[in-house]
Amino acid sequence: MDHADFPRYQQDSTLFREMNARAAKRVKAIAEDRSRYMKAKAFILPAIYFGCYATALFNGDRPWLYTALFVAMGITVVLIYLNLIHEAAHGSIFKTRRYNRWVLHLFDLVGANSFIWQKRHIESHHNFPNVDGWDTDMAQSGPIKVYPHGQAKGMQRYQDKYIIFIYPLYLFNWMLLRDFRDFFSKDRIIYKVHGPIPPWEKVKLILFKLFYFFYQIAVPVLFFKVSFGLALGAWALQILVASIFALFVLLPLHPLPDNAYPQPDADHMLPYSWLVHQLEVTNDLRENNWVIRHVLGNFNYHVVHHLFPMYSYPYYRELTEELVAFTREKGLPYKRIPLTTALWKHYQLLRMNARNQPLRHVFEHLDS
Repeated sequence: MDHADFPRYQQDSTLFREMNARAAKRVKAIAEDRSRYMKAKAFILPAIYFGCYATALFNGDRPWLYTALFVAMGITVVLIYLNLIHEAAHGSIFKTRRYNRWVLHLFDLVGANSFIWQKRHIESHHNFPNVDGWDTDMAQSGPIKVYPHGQAKGMQRYQDKYIIFIYPLYLFNWMLLRDFRDFFSKDRIIYKVHGPIPPWEKVKLILFKLFYFFYQIAVPVLFFKVSFGLALGAWALQILVASIFALFVLLPLHPLPDNAYPQPDADHMLPYSWLVHQLEVTNDLRENNWVIRHVLGNFNYHVVHHLFPMYSYPYYRELTEELVAFTREKGLPYKRIPLTTALWKHYQLLRMNARNQPLRHVFEHLDS
């Protein structure tokens, strides 16, 4: 693995040091220890998930209730990701690294893989957001062309027509294909960024995947009054609902036509500094209500997360206030748009890419 080939940012440390100092001062001024809310969720959300599962097992003779409980599990999976998995990966729930790792292993129990996801998210996505060939979260998928570079080919020329059928398969692909490809295909981005995968992690991948499908589908059929059709159908509906819910949260934050898609030059240099890069490739959402703050993990404040991943989401509102003031003072870009607008813009991005139309990159300050 040759780090000399990694993309590099322009040097402009003065601006970021100033913004970082303002952020640290703002957080220090908050006397309340807000981490206790996340610690409570580390027990409450898994209890809801497995409580729904246990209740469903004893209601196999009532298909509507069994299915409804599995759908509730699908919603809870996304809440576990937003509130726990994501924060544990950044070490911001507990002060002890071991406890954060325990929380992170919840991902293995709900069908994903904690090891490879953490590598994808920390080493790839956070280091190189929106950089083609380096950001695993934005990696090109066969039928979907996200980046504006190059020409749409084959099915991609019609992607704006069939995404409604492809996107609901998001977590099916993640659980059944993507994790395995990242572990065993050496041409994947994660191999370029992280290097070889430890053999023991490959064994854990297979064991946890088998255990997941065993308790999700086999246990209800073998030990409880659940037909195979009901068990398989309820599980599939769970993942379908979770996929749609997850995409409503993830799509509005990076892959929009208003965001930049920087490319390294021949010397592996990116066009922006670290600070400006995060501002150009990421946007916030205008919505800010009780549900978003306390249930959805403040996902609407995404820019400060990329700039200051060491801070947990209960502090994002104050950090964003500092960031907005700072970008106005320095004439830097900052984008905050409504959720529905962001989802529509993502569709526009796919349509423009399908037709090989150039993006109209928006640089102005959009937070009014």
